[in-house]
Amino acid sequence: MCCSIPSWRPKCLLSGVAEKFLRPLLHAAGALCMLLAASVAAAPAVDMAPRVQACTACHGKQGRATPDGYFPRIAGKPAGYLHNQLLNFRDGRRSYPQMAYLLQHLTDDYLREMADYFARLDLSYAPPVAAAVSAATLAQGETLVRWGDASRQLPACVQCHGDALAGVAPFIPGLLGLSRDYVSAQLGAWQTGLRRAHAPDCMARIASKLTADDVSSIAAWLSSRPVPLRFTPAPAFKAPLPIPCGGIGSPALQAGAEQVQ
Repeated sequence: MCCSIPSWRPKCLLSGVAEKFLRPLLHAAGALCMLLAASVAAAPAVDMAPRVQACTACHGKQGRATPDGYFPRIAGKPAGYLHNQLLNFRDGRRSYPQMAYLLQHLTDDYLREMADYFARLDLSYAPPVAAAVSAATLAQGETLVRWGDASRQLPACVQCHGDALAGVAPFIPGLLGLSRDYVSAQLGAWQTGLRRAHAPDCMARIASKLTADDVSSIAAWLSSRPVPLRFTPAPAFKAPLPIPCGGIGSPALQAGAEQVQ
């Protein structure tokens, strides 16, 4: 082994001054070898700052989002969700050329480390922008978010995104702290096929049942809500998902979901 001191003693070292001077050198070499091995084992964690500069250039300092909300907040989102979205952009399920270009040669593990980095950030949210819509529009949005519409077999947002709309770890994102335009754009992207997810694509299925008024009211209500001081994803679902949804891990979460078609 590298760090072992030889047990043999050449004849030239068995006596005299040579052994006296060379033996300490052998011990020193062994100690140096052990030090190098220890330094490799205790290598510092990867410095993520250079790696995420391209992210924060658009998504804002520390991934807090841009003031207009066009580029959404990524800080504090569940790690599994962020990783899935990076894969979706890289692999063509989401369409945005700039993201596809940045990610095209990055490995799954490299992207997972980036997702983990942003997921660990616990930063405050900016106050919401007052909604410039009618009370009736806000009421319609709240109804769809909290209770859905059984007559259209339309699940409520809270059934997947959690009662507090903070998301569910590790794959479901929170819905507060996003701009009205961003929420509208994403629902529209699912309706048109510009945004897709792993099959079965539950959000595409839900979005296909929404009218233009539904989209507008949901986006208006969500964007008008203040974000609680402690806004972190729930650790687990309280019940099985209302419909099958790909890319969220355990098949057990889908139990009973096939009942809603």
